[in-house]
Amino acid sequence: MRALADLYRRLDETTSTNRKIAAMVDYFQHAPAEDAIWTINFLIGRKPRQVVPTRKLMQWAAEQSGVPDWLFEACYDVVGDLAETITLLLPAATDTSERRLHAWVEAHLLPLSNMELEDRRDEILNAWNQMDEPQRFVWNKLITGGFRVGVSRRLVVRALERFSGIDAAVITHRLMGEWPITAETYQKILAADTRDADISRPYPFYLAYPLEDDPGKLGGVDNWQVEWKWDGIRGQVIKRNSQVFIWSRGEELVTDKYPELMHDAAALPNGTVLDGEILPWKEDRPLPFAELQRRIGRKKVGKKLLSEVPVVFIVYDVLEFSSQDIREQTLQRRRNILSQVMSTYPAMRLIISPVVTRLTWEMFNKLRQESRQRGVEGFMLKRLDSVYRVGRRRGDWWKWKVDPLTVDAVLIYAQRGHGRRAGLFTDYTFAVRQGKELVPFAKAYSGLSDAEIQQVDRFIQRNTLERFGPVRSVRPELVFEIAFEGIQPSKRHKSGVAVRFPRIARWRHDKKIEDADTIETLKALLSAP
Repeated sequence: MRALADLYRRLDETTSTNRKIAAMVDYFQHAPAEDAIWTINFLIGRKPRQVVPTRKLMQWAAEQSGVPDWLFEACYDVVGDLAETITLLLPAATDTSERRLHAWVEAHLLPLSNMELEDRRDEILNAWNQMDEPQRFVWNKLITGGFRVGVSRRLVVRALERFSGIDAAVITHRLMGEWPITAETYQKILAADTRDADISRPYPFYLAYPLEDDPGKLGGVDNWQVEWKWDGIRGQVIKRNSQVFIWSRGEELVTDKYPELMHDAAALPNGTVLDGEILPWKEDRPLPFAELQRRIGRKKVGKKLLSEVPVVFIVYDVLEFSSQDIREQTLQRRRNILSQVMSTYPAMRLIISPVVTRLTWEMFNKLRQESRQRGVEGFMLKRLDSVYRVGRRRGDWWKWKVDPLTVDAVLIYAQRGHGRRAGLFTDYTFAVRQGKELVPFAKAYSGLSDAEIQQVDRFIQRNTLERFGPVRSVRPELVFEIAFEGIQPSKRHKSGVAVRFPRIARWRHDKKIEDADTIETLKALLSAP
């Protein structure tokens, strides 16, 4: 645990990619396998769920610290992070322990979920009393389910690649899916023999960069394959050894959630891996993404939902054919193979992504304006001679999305952020006008510069109207332009709509509250082209 606490500190203290990688390499050079595998698990985002109610943790920490509840809550409001607040307030430990990370997790953290509340309290207090401040902080992050430290999965893979000498693509492949958190798994992740035998394993996904420049700078149209950018769940369909596996890009095995796709994929030849998009689809066109969300959280899908929200798999690419990895072949060659596969093994619900043809980029741009009417997000641009890479790489694949929808909205609620922004109000709720009222419709966390965040934070500090735990209601004066990718009717929201991927486009210093948009303006976007 002491080694993980030191690693957490080093990662949290820098924004330098090279320093973060160096810190992780140092850790892996000295960590035993049974600890290292847990560290990988946490760093790539597989943090444990919170096993103790927040209110109870606050109560126990306040009792141990000898402070009244109101003072603890005031400290929490200032600090903004529960794990850090508890760490700062607890008295010094009276005992010590050199127990290693895997022992703390396996013998103390994981059993908490099956304990009675009073036994959980005793276990947590005992742990607090055996740890110094850095260890307590990491422990608190784990028990609150808030372990995150500013490293991506890709950064972890790069550190493991540098440490082990194993190619990043191999490590990425081995980290996908579910795996037991054991020393043996750690050894397999770093095994020199890179022939993986697990027939269900997908390939790492190749991701496109947003195109923010003139597409004319990419060269001639003839060098590119242009497809619609569909709004669904990226996935891979695998057929090996007469078995079908369907993976989401989030590394979840979702075969059972989409039985209609599993049925059609069974007709594919063995040794085939298809890359594409799971889409809700009816009457030859995509349904809104909100419809697909009705199926995402279900372990089993009933007949009624299967009928109401049928899905298809729009196939972009073929990554394996006749049991051969063909990712190093050009896109043009892979597309020819894909066409052969899809024509030889036709399936109603496996649909090859159509190529869009136009003579000029200007003609493509005009067609792109019809994206929302077609139920798509814009275009995907892929260089015909590109190979299938790993992760997000610039140059060969671009997503040319339609411009976002925007409204001018009023800041009405704020909450402190996390990590390096834990002391600042950075999580905002925005509203539009409805008569004399303000109706909340979206939360946004990104889009402002550090300097603007500081200004907004000072405004919130001076203009708080009420407090609801960590949330503050704010005097409605600041107007911001809020951008979002899509909008759907919603019975769960007071505004009657739900927006997708909201973010702050700019601070409208030139507008007052009466200049903000209305609920009628927002709802009119439901039919926006």
